[in-house]
Amino acid sequence: MAHELYTRTNQKIYFAGLALEAMSKAGEGRAMNAQALVQAERESAIFHLYGALLGLCHEIAGFYRLPQANASRVELLLTQEVLDAIAIPELAEMVELARAPHTWLAQLVVTHAALYQPLQAPKKVKTDVFQPLIEAVNLEDETSEELSREKLEEWRQHLKSLAIRFRDGLNEC
Repeated sequence: MAHELYTRTNQKIYFAGLALEAMSKAGEGRAMNAQALVQAERESAIFHLYGALLGLCHEIAGFYRLPQANASRVELLLTQEVLDAIAIPELAEMVELARAPHTWLAQLVVTHAALYQPLQAPKKVKTDVFQPLIEAVNLEDETSEELSREKLEEWRQHLKSLAIRFRDGLNEC
């Protein structure tokens, strides 16, 4: 493999695609551990998408020879301080995307960070003390807010198109 910065980004985007394919196959399967396989592949896809985003940040930082070119996390590069040091249009666009909580980039960063948080029990609303102690529970109502394969693929396509667009602009003529 060539030792160019873009190769890591490409590799991570490809790995995310493989994880999404495996996630789809696991979801279609009837194995006893199908849910666990889907969750494992979802987390793998998130991990690789974040790695691809970091790789793209490294490409930009390397091209402009930023001192943060070897940052170990996206959050260290997508800051106002880095942007204030030198005006970089690609970095400015990524910082803007990272700041807006509804964008795919911000959601990816938050989702990746959540992978490293301990599980927390859902918060229960305080109830009236005069309510009966036994309450009926319907297990079918348990809806999970897990990311869908389609949403992760959408993020992958956004990242891929962003990388291609940025690379076209970063080419030295």
